[in-house]
Amino acid sequence: MRSWPAPAPIRLVLPVMPSKTTPKRPAARTRPTTPVPGFDWRRIAYHTLCSRALDDVEETTNRNRASVPKDHVVLYQFSARGHDMAQVILGSLLDHPHDGVGAYYRSRPALLAIGLTLEDALGSPLGRAGGFSDGRDIGVVCNMPGRGTPTVLPMSGDVGSQYTPVVGWAQAATYHRDVLKSEPHRGAIGVALGGDGSVATNGFWSALTMATTLKLPVLFYIEDNDLGISVRGTMQTPGGNITRNLASFGNLFLRDGDGCDPHAAATLLAECVAHVRSGAGPALVRLTVPRLSSHSGPDNQKGYRTEAEIAADAARDPLPRLKEYLVPALMSPAAWRDLEAEVARDVDAALQAARARAMPDPTRIKRFVYDEPPAPGDVLAQGGVPPADLSALPATSEPSTDGDVLRLAEGVRRALRVELERNPRVLVFGEDVGVKGGVHLVTEGLQRQFGVDRVFDTSLSEEGIVGRAVGMAIAGLMPVAEIQFRKYADPATEQLNNCGTMRWRTANRFCAPIVVRMPGGFGKDVGDPWHSLSAEVLWTHAIGWQVAFPSNAADAVGLLRAAMRSKNPTIFFEHRALLMTSDGSARYPGDDYVLPLGRGRVVRAGDDLTIVTWGAMVHRCREAADGMDASIEVIDLRTIAPWDRALVLASVKKTGRCLIVHEDTLTSGFGAEIGATLAKEAFWYLDAPVDRLCVEDVPMPYHPVLLDAVLPSVEVIRERVAQLLAS
Repeated sequence: MRSWPAPAPIRLVLPVMPSKTTPKRPAARTRPTTPVPGFDWRRIAYHTLCSRALDDVEETTNRNRASVPKDHVVLYQFSARGHDMAQVILGSLLDHPHDGVGAYYRSRPALLAIGLTLEDALGSPLGRAGGFSDGRDIGVVCNMPGRGTPTVLPMSGDVGSQYTPVVGWAQAATYHRDVLKSEPHRGAIGVALGGDGSVATNGFWSALTMATTLKLPVLFYIEDNDLGISVRGTMQTPGGNITRNLASFGNLFLRDGDGCDPHAAATLLAECVAHVRSGAGPALVRLTVPRLSSHSGPDNQKGYRTEAEIAADAARDPLPRLKEYLVPALMSPAAWRDLEAEVARDVDAALQAARARAMPDPTRIKRFVYDEPPAPGDVLAQGGVPPADLSALPATSEPSTDGDVLRLAEGVRRALRVELERNPRVLVFGEDVGVKGGVHLVTEGLQRQFGVDRVFDTSLSEEGIVGRAVGMAIAGLMPVAEIQFRKYADPATEQLNNCGTMRWRTANRFCAPIVVRMPGGFGKDVGDPWHSLSAEVLWTHAIGWQVAFPSNAADAVGLLRAAMRSKNPTIFFEHRALLMTSDGSARYPGDDYVLPLGRGRVVRAGDDLTIVTWGAMVHRCREAADGMDASIEVIDLRTIAPWDRALVLASVKKTGRCLIVHEDTLTSGFGAEIGATLAKEAFWYLDAPVDRLCVEDVPMPYHPVLLDAVLPSVEVIRERVAQLLAS
């Protein structure tokens, strides 16, 4: 293992730019007499030939699918042909055990150079057991846990989503090095691979902003084949050259060149990797490459490319140029033929082994939606706070009864403060959470106490906030990210969904147990469609997430602490009305109090009717019940993913009647799920139909008169209860 350099002083690195866009057809060249030193060129040639052979066997099999066994066909086949050589060169430079790589669907050559076995490289696209996902995800949606080697972060099927987690990984590496004083993290970097189409995505620009403003050790590797399926690069960035367009970016080291030329590619990539490893800040390198196949197996590029264009790309094939570069400078023609024969043998053996692998086990398909006790043979997940660190933290399920009375906001702040004190892996961040202390002042004073490395402000990008948190969690930190208002989470939906399904998609190879604090719901005296949205049901449908929605300060403390120690990601709702008033006030339950998610509470016991609710509606429902002669039981679910089915069923079987009250809209609100469960599992105990009282299907209005017209009020709750009791 090489010795990694200490970080250099931060400095502005001015880009060295070509005078014009790098041409797609390089001019006549003079072959260097000596290949770039410091590279294992035979190994690079081996992996490039392997990648080409893998593409050959998959494309040939798919073309002849009528005459081959059905289970030999790759259902979604993406070729890296033409992208392969430069990727392998890049992969050969990634040898730090704490490097993190964000890949995309043409990244198999780089993975081979990093350590992916040929059998896994073939078995995963075939959907066989094991591999990237145990047959659960598309075979090119790759990942590779770091076991003394670089980590390939779990890829997602959407374009551009690889960028922000890589930045989170890089920020985590600097945190491990500088704050946790981990010498093994010195020199570690994050590398994001993407095509020219991905430079138009939100994820790319968010990641670029974070990397440059924070001067993080990130390398952006853009392989430009001038095609986003059929759309030319000039539609992805003006002029078709992202490097030229970023020339004015501060703190960004830029390089641009020909990815078909092994000498140029090796020189530029080595220069960029060395720059990033030195601690001087991020770099971006754009290499032009040909796309020598259709976009994917089902795609026919002849529908949108001329024969001349296809032929021009074929003439730029980097593999013959690699051979010309190495023969005879480093190996004889006979040695190259021997290498080709070695690759053919290795790929054939891997193909037979991959095809002989078992099909994925359908009885396991429901496993790993959430963390679960391991079974024999299970792969353990990479990501999240190590179990030893969690078990060492004090915890009790019994709340203190003599604590100070706090509002909900102060309860959340205390829970954050205690966990920040006890767990050095906890980070709190989001828009305005640092100096200002949050728009609701929930994080007020935390940055002064713990510093800007632990509690910090972010750029205005929810995609960046959540994607960064995902990368940090995979790197072993405990990120607590704040989305300023529930509605503002919409730009981060892609990252949130991908985070929730990560454990399942990778068959327990990876997890990212982050906490996302998300204020929502109506304010004290005001609403509006942007700041007052609740729509919490969306995250119960986002598989893999836990969703907490406390109604008081004590529950908020216990649930937030449970979320911050969980091995699953959690959406933590903080209702705006409870943050702004004393309605959620309760005694502080203590620094060790942990409230398990999925455990509801009987707020008020009764025998005639059950009200099921959560969040701010708990207080209205209790007030309504207290003012009636009937015996009304009020249940606060506390969490809706998971939700306490047993408690609700037991109550409704006792009372025979149920009213579900929530602030989300009626159609497809979470109350519908509760009602369906009761209709199936408590039908014979019901004395009246299950009823729901929710906001009608309109956005939350601004003026108080209109707000009162749509929200379930105490009076309306009483009226609906009376109707149910009379039925």
